[in-house]
Amino acid sequence: MEIIKGSDLNFVPASHEDPANPGCLKKVLCRKDDLVSGWVQMINWSLLLAKKSFKKHYHEDMEEIFIIMDGEAKIIVDDESAILKEGDAVIIPIRAIHQMVNETDKDTKYLAIGVATGTEGKTINL
Repeated sequence: MEIIKGSDLNFVPASHEDPANPGCLKKVLCRKDDLVSGWVQMINWSLLLAKKSFKKHYHEDMEEIFIIMDGEAKIIVDDESAILKEGDAVIIPIRAIHQMVNETDKDTKYLAIGVATGTEGKTINL
């Protein structure tokens, strides 16, 4: 058994962010190399800062699942949008352009899980 304590990890800018001025930070709980060979690409504890958003992007061969743990945010996937609150989840299809916006004064905490059909889950920034 391996225990991963989130309190021991620091937030870092998400890969699709400008490191000098990120709108979204993440705690990397594990990477694909930390797991047995399989389909899970990543599991991140993420923080969408108050009044910020992450950049629009898509993944070439990865479906993403976001689970809101605390706070709320607007998710935009292609031409659809919805407000997500604590306990809500969204499944974002492969190649769907997506962005999450926090319009509140409180940071939003969420889990981001990526499931790749190939081996890379490559991110394409727009």
